[in-house]
Amino acid sequence: MRVLVVEDEKRIADFLSRGLQGAGYAVDVASTGGSALDCVHSAEYDLVILDLNLPDMDGLQIMEKIRIRKPGPPVLILSARSGLDDRVKGLELGADDYLVKPFAFIELLARVRALLRRGQPAPEKLQVGDLTLDCIRRKVTRSGETIELAPKEFGILEYMMRNKGRPLSRTMIVEHVWDMAYDGLTNIVDVYIRHLRTKIDDRFPQKLIQTVRGIGYMIEAPDRPAEQPTEPATERQV
Repeated sequence: MRVLVVEDEKRIADFLSRGLQGAGYAVDVASTGGSALDCVHSAEYDLVILDLNLPDMDGLQIMEKIRIRKPGPPVLILSARSGLDDRVKGLELGADDYLVKPFAFIELLARVRALLRRGQPAPEKLQVGDLTLDCIRRKVTRSGETIELAPKEFGILEYMMRNKGRPLSRTMIVEHVWDMAYDGLTNIVDVYIRHLRTKIDDRFPQKLIQTVRGIGYMIEAPDRPAEQPTEPATERQV
């Protein structure tokens, strides 16, 4: 999951970025309205956390532009404006939630998770073949066996399962799971895919993670279980 934090106060922006990354999200930070709009136009975000008091434009203007451009990501307003009129105006202009500063991070995280659940058409549990991923409890099982994954492994697997049957480039995976741009040189995706295959595929007859030549990777359940090799029908002379 990829989150855009629009906040000009560096202390708060760093606090939000560290906290959300620790919860398993990829985070971009924009300190101005202009840079926020550039980010929204150049990448896909699952959620925008938006401060209203920015140096170059009002946050409500940014939200209106986001809604005109594409109504996709939910918007959580995070503002020191605590008046009832401000909250009502923000929600009427299209915000999905409104949280007043100062705030407790645990409450913000709960609201983030609620908005992401609401904004995702996919169910809380994803399944490909006998592999199941619980998005809420962050648990993975295959054939009833629990599989322990590191946060980045879980992020890659969740992204792939939400897009099952769709080839995903290394660029797409990096931009959704890491807070960085893919420079064409790093093999970080290949390394993590190897880790995932070791945990998810190696001990099972069906291999779910597929390499798509010239593109990247895809997860998909085979039409039928892999067949075990058999001896030819004719007897071999020894």
